[in-house]
Amino acid sequence: MLKSTMAAIGAVAVMGASALAAPAPVDLSTWTEESISSGNWVLAPDNNSVRQTVNGQPTVYYDPENSQGKALSGTISVGSAGDDDFIGFVLGFEAGDLNNDNPGFLLLDWRRNSQSGVGPGMSLNRVVGNFTRTRPFSASQRATVLEELGRGSTLGDMSWEVGEVYNFELVFTATLVEVYVNDSLEISVNGLFDDGGFGFYNYSQANVTYGAIGEADAVVPVPGAAALFIPALLGGAAWKRRKKAA
Repeated sequence: MLKSTMAAIGAVAVMGASALAAPAPVDLSTWTEESISSGNWVLAPDNNSVRQTVNGQPTVYYDPENSQGKALSGTISVGSAGDDDFIGFVLGFEAGDLNNDNPGFLLLDWRRNSQSGVGPGMSLNRVVGNFTRTRPFSASQRATVLEELGRGSTLGDMSWEVGEVYNFELVFTATLVEVYVNDSLEISVNGLFDDGGFGFYNYSQANVTYGAIGEADAVVPVPGAAALFIPALLGGAAWKRRKKAA
């Protein structure tokens, strides 16, 4: 009994991080594009990867369905050495959000190099202003449009590399966002987040490919419940041991 009880306690402890079911392939042909001026999203024949080819204004390729309670996984890579700007993702995105004065969606962006007062690195931001009018490329523009919620634990000030294939996983619930890169937890932020779709994001960066896209239910237990559960298990184990001794 003690052995099985301790195994259960171990399972509860592990569940402090997100636990995912096996991801199902995503049919990206059901997703749609939204751009400030022009993007060029090229869908692969298998509908499971897409490439953005244009070095231009902010553009998003997103799922029009709500995605809270889900986890998105796959790969991202940049195939062009001629630039060093923004790649990333949106969460909680809805149609028209690039031209919304108070959108509230989340933007995970990752820059390769320093320019216009913005250094390299990955950050998670809440979008609180209009992309169409502001186009947050410089530090002063970002300050009026983006509310930074967190930075990567190791990638917060590090560049992405040309030709490198990064494995990612995004966990998105009403109260928690987690970002994993190459199986390492980079960002974990608690809050209250608007529902909406997952999406891919590019700004002034060509030849970015998102592939092997999968989606699964995200299981993120409430820590308080686990904390109450463990003493109950311990008490039960102790009672069984005392009964056997008697």
